[in-house]
Amino acid sequence: MNFIGNIIWLIFGGFYSFIGYMVGGLILCLTIIGIPFGVQCFKIGIMMLWPFGSKIEYSPGASGCLATIFNILWIIFGGLWVAIGHLFFGILLSITIIGIPFARQHFKLMSLTLAPFDKRVSY
Repeated sequence: MNFIGNIIWLIFGGFYSFIGYMVGGLILCLTIIGIPFGVQCFKIGIMMLWPFGSKIEYSPGASGCLATIFNILWIIFGGLWVAIGHLFFGILLSITIIGIPFARQHFKLMSLTLAPFDKRVSY
């Protein structure tokens, strides 16, 4: 079932979101300051490619207090708007019974895009 959900997700916008996150990550990695944020864009992009069957796990202590500072910067410079977009599409897809599995993926992605540092994606 996860395979079918991922294929439908790819057809209806997941692939374009993946490309967008990868391009954004590459642009951020061109600067030294943007490398940690670019790596997070890559992580979100891969999650956008195959959201069904993946889990987001909290991994504390990996980068110490820098993760909190980076999450605050992430939220200020765009993470909040991306999370609001996933919230909007999650609510929109929740209207129909067929869209509920896809809405759950948007809500999962919302938690990742709001504060991606100190989170790990497992497949």
